[in-house]
Amino acid sequence: MSKKNTNIVAIVTMCFIFAMISFVTNMAAPFGNIWGNKFEWSKMAGNLMNFAAYLFMGIPAGKMLVKIGYKKTTLVALATGFAGIVIQWLSSKVAADNVAIYVYLLGAFVCGFCVCMLNTVVNPMLNILGGGGNKGNQYIQIGGTLNSLTGTFTPLLVGALIGTVTASTSMADVTPLLFIAMGVFAVAFVIISFVKIPEPAQERNSTVYEHSAWNFRHFVLGAISIFFYVGIEVGIPAQIIFYLSDASEKGAGILVNGAAIGGAVAAVYWLLMMVGRLSSTVISGKVSTRTQMICVSSLAIALVLVAILIPKTVTVNMPGYSAADGFAMFQVPLSCLFLVLCGLCTSVMWGAIFNLAVEGLGKYTESASGIFMMLVVGGGIMPFIQNWIAKVAGYMNSYWLVIAMLCFLLYYALIGCKNVNKDIPVE
Repeated sequence: MSKKNTNIVAIVTMCFIFAMISFVTNMAAPFGNIWGNKFEWSKMAGNLMNFAAYLFMGIPAGKMLVKIGYKKTTLVALATGFAGIVIQWLSSKVAADNVAIYVYLLGAFVCGFCVCMLNTVVNPMLNILGGGGNKGNQYIQIGGTLNSLTGTFTPLLVGALIGTVTASTSMADVTPLLFIAMGVFAVAFVIISFVKIPEPAQERNSTVYEHSAWNFRHFVLGAISIFFYVGIEVGIPAQIIFYLSDASEKGAGILVNGAAIGGAVAAVYWLLMMVGRLSSTVISGKVSTRTQMICVSSLAIALVLVAILIPKTVTVNMPGYSAADGFAMFQVPLSCLFLVLCGLCTSVMWGAIFNLAVEGLGKYTESASGIFMMLVVGGGIMPFIQNWIAKVAGYMNSYWLVIAMLCFLLYYALIGCKNVNKDIPVE
């Protein structure tokens, strides 16, 4: 097989893996509605466990790339993901809720190991296949488009399966989705077993390097940026789901099928992320990654600020779902529309931050990817903090935390992404 054909197969494979990452990750927040009705503290606990795994697995995953290669790391990840989904399914078989919740959290934690390894594989590989720079970012955005596609359907499916959250709602209600996930992991394992994937790390010699990725300031700031970015990406739609699911005065006050409507509205956020990433694949060859990052960070700050300041009484019709009417337009607070529009902005950020952070790292790219993924734990920590703020100060006030994180991303795009360590040899 020619190198060009090998690269095409590798790109398609990496894009498929990108889609799986979102499918697994985006089950956590809507599943939180099931457990949050039984244990208030657990609404974002599954999400926290999913992302906490990154803290433990990030650096080991980077080392796996160097020692066993991209393909074997992917296969280990898929087997781990299958096990994690099985454990989550087993939580539906445990009669006592106070025991079942911990079985579910264990499954979420195991799935976190899976998506951490997959992320560690897919991002540097797409960047390498694109040759870095704008082209590398373009390839990551292509993969991100499929990531957003599955991210759109996951909360939609979970919301439709749950409908209205009641005392009797349980993990048994989402068993079909868990079985689908198991099947996807099994099929993916078989397919990737036969796919040839380039192994750039193993083609290099195994000498001990004098420096490390930590010596590059722009990478360190990029890793911090990804910590905040994932917190933003996850926190925005998660709080929308909880806000619209809350029928009390504190929430949106939707009395029937609030969880389903919340899931559908959150799905629009992921749909817009898909649109944004698709658009970025077109313009990334011409517009620099840094310029895109500056624009979307500034716009996101403005959108979230407007969402916070708009009164809840000002409403708009957005797509939703109810058992009686199916998919239809439902009246929700206008703030939700502005928050959903942030999906267009966050869509570009993941690929842009990774691309800027690893630019010029050369032989340190694989270890940098592992460190980078370790910092993805922010997707568990920051939404958990945001959820605590929401309980204390209200759902909309919790988005001040999002604004603070977006301001750091704007700083990184303006100043922090510049490589000031070009004197370090990377060949």
